[in-house]
Amino acid sequence: MPTLKKYAYPMIAVDVVLFTVKDDHLHALLIKMKKHPYENMWAAPGGMIKGDETPDDAAARILRDKTGVHDVYLEQLYTFGEVNRDPFGRVISIGYMALVPSDHLELATNGEYDGVAWLPVNKLPALAYDHTQMIALAADRLQAKLGYTNIAKALLPAKFPFSHLQHIYECILGKTLDKRNFHKRMLALGLVAKTREFEKNVPYRPAQLYRFKHTELMYVDML
Repeated sequence: MPTLKKYAYPMIAVDVVLFTVKDDHLHALLIKMKKHPYENMWAAPGGMIKGDETPDDAAARILRDKTGVHDVYLEQLYTFGEVNRDPFGRVISIGYMALVPSDHLELATNGEYDGVAWLPVNKLPALAYDHTQMIALAADRLQAKLGYTNIAKALLPAKFPFSHLQHIYECILGKTLDKRNFHKRMLALGLVAKTREFEKNVPYRPAQLYRFKHTELMYVDML
């Protein structure tokens, strides 16, 4: 068995839990490890912070370089500091939650890893490091923030059928919402508005498209 070369000093890293909704489930973007002792195990994209960058900058860089994904919603999640969380030494990780719509994403990773893929959060295998805990915490954060923010906007394109908005909520909350009440509530809050556009190239009657009125994160009583 290879001997692990441990870091001489405590290190600071970032790990990014990137979510999307696809195939009727919440998915996390994971990379497949090569290095011992985590060969063939999946992990959230992560890495060390460089001396000339902020944690936010590091999170965006690592996500781009290791998965090919960029320009996503990012927020700090939690600081993971258990002494033995990393077999290579004392590594404190600043965890991030990130969100992105599922359409038109091109994934790519580098030779450091064996692959990159979306895995459903409710069917994850054993993960490297403490990333099972990290993803569970991020999923709880996302579920909670659906109730008091407009964070769902980060999981949708700029224009969308109203049914897609409700679908996002139902997939993350794990329950069916009353269509009429949900529609009425969202419009009463004044966060979404109708556009004059309709779906295109669909085999059914095209639905009218909606948009979020505000691009920034807002705090409201959503549910």
